[in-house]
Amino acid sequence: MTQPPHDEPTARSQEELRQQVEHTRHELGDTVQALADRADVKTRAREKAVAVREQAGAKAQEWSGQARAKAAHVAHTVEEKLPEPVKQKGAAAAQGAKEKAAQAEQVWQDKAPQQLRDHRAALLAGAGAVLVACLLIRRRGNR
Repeated sequence: MTQPPHDEPTARSQEELRQQVEHTRHELGDTVQALADRADVKTRAREKAVAVREQAGAKAQEWSGQARAKAAHVAHTVEEKLPEPVKQKGAAAAQGAKEKAAQAEQVWQDKAPQQLRDHRAALLAGAGAVLVACLLIRRRGNR
């Protein structure tokens, strides 16, 4: 029927022929499995999606670390270049704000009705937003 490959000698005995047939079957089985794996598009797509997701996560972590390092460097550079009077004014303003907050807290505890005290977090958040807005408006007016 078919000729044996030129690089393989023909079998000398039945046992040798059986071994060659078994070896060929294993090779053929491996080849068929490899072809089936290539044809399984759904599994290959899942594997590719997992690989891409892992790679994207690693890149995001890398970029996040780089961004944090850059932000810290920029903040440090700005702090170094900030004139001393500005630093002192900022520290004084922060201290004044802490004192005013403490005074406001005391007034709140002394004079605020119970109903308002129950919603304290929302009111403080609103007051903080108003304070920030006022500071931004004032800052823009000074320019």
